[in-house]
Amino acid sequence: VQLQASGGGLVQAGGSLRLSCVASGRTFSRNVMGWFRQAPGKEREFVAAIHWSRGTYYGDSVKGRFTISRDFAKNTLFLQMNSLKPEDTALYYCAHGWLMSVSSADFGSWGLGTQVTVSS
Repeated sequence: VQLQASGGGLVQAGGSLRLSCVASGRTFSRNVMGWFRQAPGKEREFVAAIHWSRGTYYGDSVKGRFTISRDFAKNTLFLQMNSLKPEDTALYYCAHGWLMSVSSADFGSWGLGTQVTVSS
């Protein structure tokens, strides 16, 4: 599975961004797609995940502000980020797996990441 994320950029606090991730290869539709992020000097952090039939799950720090969604027909994953805060600044990765999980170890394929920077 190959993943290509895009949509990152520089935004002021309180602003919004929408990340996209296009999947190609042997993706199949019955899978789990997720977003993780990693800030400099910090561990990779779970952001959100979406199961093909069991809904969505969010990390506590983004609940109520971020929304994960997917377009099955286009094999594309989205992350709508609203009310952004400086602490949301990180490199955002999309990931593909088979289990609904908050652990990066359960996702076998990763994109290169897209940078999100939120200024105060």
